[in-house]
Amino acid sequence: MKLIKNISRTITAIFRSIYKFIDKHIIVPITKFIMLITDKMGNRTNRFEKWLVKKNTLIVLSLLLAIGLFLYIDNESTLMIDNSAEVLYGQKVEVTYNTNAYVIEGLPESVDVTLIGRKVDLYLAKQLSSGVVTADLSNLKVGTHTITLNYDSPITSVDYKLDPSVINISIYSKISEARTATVDVINTNKLDSKLSIGDVTLNQNEVVIKGAEHTLSQVATVKALVDVGKIVDPDIGVTTLDDIALVAYDSDGNIVENVEMEPAKLSATINIESPSKEVPIRVVPEGSVEFGKAIDSITTDVNTVTIYANQDVLDNVDYIPVEVDVTNLSEEKEYSIIISKPADIQEMSVNTVNVKITLGDEVTKEINDVTIATINLDQNYKAVAIGEDSSKTSVVVKGTQSVIDNIDASSITAQVDLSGYSEGDYEVEVIVTGEDNKATYTPKTTKIKVRISKKDS
Repeated sequence: MKLIKNISRTITAIFRSIYKFIDKHIIVPITKFIMLITDKMGNRTNRFEKWLVKKNTLIVLSLLLAIGLFLYIDNESTLMIDNSAEVLYGQKVEVTYNTNAYVIEGLPESVDVTLIGRKVDLYLAKQLSSGVVTADLSNLKVGTHTITLNYDSPITSVDYKLDPSVINISIYSKISEARTATVDVINTNKLDSKLSIGDVTLNQNEVVIKGAEHTLSQVATVKALVDVGKIVDPDIGVTTLDDIALVAYDSDGNIVENVEMEPAKLSATINIESPSKEVPIRVVPEGSVEFGKAIDSITTDVNTVTIYANQDVLDNVDYIPVEVDVTNLSEEKEYSIIISKPADIQEMSVNTVNVKITLGDEVTKEINDVTIATINLDQNYKAVAIGEDSSKTSVVVKGTQSVIDNIDASSITAQVDLSGYSEGDYEVEVIVTGEDNKATYTPKTTKIKVRISKKDS
């Protein structure tokens, strides 16, 4: 009960406050105003005055005025609240100028337009979507200019704001140059791994590039990007690809913007190939077997593999190496090896091989008079050995008896690598290898002296 009484008192106090407010700020001022009018009118308004000065009449009139004032303020606030904003992103800028004579730099391709207005107007403006951002440059000449973008809105009751609205542009004279387009094949990884791209012939090699003089001076090359990923169901044979894009690059390989191409697109005839080559598998033992033992035989369940790659890659591949770790091997063993695909090889017919290695007792044999050759010397130089023992070496061969019996000087290669050397006298390391990798080869002459000089012109 006490809580209800407190609530009742609070409500009563609120209504009293409202009544006092209306009485003080509405009824009293209106009453004074009406009394002033009646004083002016005199006795002619006795009846009207008596009616008007009645308390009930004043309360009703005050209430009507208060309601009217409330409706007016509410309507104005509704209008203010109802105003909204919508942003139209990426509105294309339509430019008017002589495209054959000039190049425009600094003009954005699109701008953002903010529309401000009532929600219903904004809705219509977005639905109609015919507003256009324009820039009329037809009266401007070569030079730097500040221009204002315009927006033609289909709804006049909607205000708008462009971002940006005022921009600085530069106008240059357009010039033309003839260039030769080169082919750049892309997305070759999307082809079947056994396929490769052979000859690519463009329908024309000469193109015309257009732009400002300072822009064209940056163009180092023009490339036709032949995207083989766009070929439908590629297969061995000749196919044609249209709509090949042309791109201008500078000397650092960066794309040069604001360059027009004529023609804008090219066509190309593409030869799809599947070059392959069958090469042997060569097992390469890594490490040393148990002391006193040597590898007697190496057999594989697969002896050859067919490899697929570009022809220039195939020409440089004579075998596929398969490395086998034989460190501390003491008895016969079989290995299952995953074949590592060499770089630039696209596909191999075999990916794994089983290798069987047997051992035997190690014996030693010395082979004399193995000629030492030079490799990787710059073609502008020549090299000669210094000293009697610098042109040939003896090689100690270790292996099983059956292996070393078949090894002679003709099956051993001794070399010195002279890559990067210039004129002068040097002491270089001797590298020895043999055709039979079951044996090990150690040169008795580990280093030789050579003299490098320029060839006679």
